[in-house]
Amino acid sequence: MGDSFTRLLKPRLPAKQSAFLWGIRKAGKSTLLKQLYPQATIYDLLKSDDFYRLLDAPFLLREDVLAMQASELKQPIIIDEIQKIPKLLDEVHWLIENTGAHFILCGSSTRKLKRGAANLLGGRAWGFHLYPLCSAEVPDLDLLRAFNRGLIPSHYLSTNPGRSLKAYVQEYMREEIQAEGLVRNLPSFSRFLNIFAYSHGELTNYSNIARGCGIDAKTVKEYYQILIDTLMGYYVYPYSDANSRDTIRATPKFYLTDLGIANYLRQSSIKSLKGTEAGASFEHFILMELIAYRDYREQNYQISFWRNKNDLEVDFIINRAQVAIEVKISNKVAKEDLRGLIEFKRRYPCAQAIVVSLDPRKRKLTVGDIEILIYPYKEFLAGLWAGKILLC
Repeated sequence: MGDSFTRLLKPRLPAKQSAFLWGIRKAGKSTLLKQLYPQATIYDLLKSDDFYRLLDAPFLLREDVLAMQASELKQPIIIDEIQKIPKLLDEVHWLIENTGAHFILCGSSTRKLKRGAANLLGGRAWGFHLYPLCSAEVPDLDLLRAFNRGLIPSHYLSTNPGRSLKAYVQEYMREEIQAEGLVRNLPSFSRFLNIFAYSHGELTNYSNIARGCGIDAKTVKEYYQILIDTLMGYYVYPYSDANSRDTIRATPKFYLTDLGIANYLRQSSIKSLKGTEAGASFEHFILMELIAYRDYREQNYQISFWRNKNDLEVDFIINRAQVAIEVKISNKVAKEDLRGLIEFKRRYPCAQAIVVSLDPRKRKLTVGDIEILIYPYKEFLAGLWAGKILLC
């Protein structure tokens, strides 16, 4: 197995176009940009000399750029970890407006920028998001390896993934949370990470988590928002329409951005592709594929889940019930496993019903007048990235 991957995201920009590139730490943003723009000028705010120089005097960025040659300005100017010095965005804005300079601004958190009312360039910069590795970027992807190590490139390849994941979480706590002053009570946030992980991918119960952490539900909601703002996770909201009286409408689920981090926090080691924990990771894996495909291919679909008051559920609904996807870690899916999908299809007969499973061959399951396509997961992923699955 090689030590590098060909990433699908290619933020090539027209002349003078600037961009933000977001992604969690170690997703590979810096590596990608160095590959795409080897001649670019880079300011890395993780380096103390760059950081303290520009923190004390943001105007020095302007003076640096004004001294550049025209040939240098043909390349984007890259500022890594832009959230560390939000005031630089005012200088960037002025330079975009008054010179031929253009920028790629990398970040692992939007929280400090949002809360500080930072200048986000008023639409002058396009937005891109780099995720952990997806199946189309990993030749011969090992599903068990992905479940246990996650798909942050260095973790997937690590010879000691446990230590790598532990160091990552500690670095996140130290660099993103403590150093940036995002919470007042660091021990309570640490307890929150450990406790919420056990309800990862399930209906979010703020009160139960609050009791476990010894804090109030309002603080728990704020902690979830910190995870979202630091790009560590996402809510998936329930699907409903005005005619659905017996569906859950308000309570979301929460998923972390990376499989390995989720399983590390809940102290889960998955030994085989079967069982409840493996099933939860399989569902999480497919969700991240759907999210990455949507963003890399510049699609605009919504992802939700469906659940009624009888606890019948479908894992993922695409857009307005155009596609319904159930994820099963089974090599022989039967109709008894698909009561939620069958019920959803009865209510929304125009929906395309899909099961992603470990079945060895693609097949069609028929229940009355309901047709459900059952895909082996590798065939589903190949079709997804080829643009043949989500035709909505």
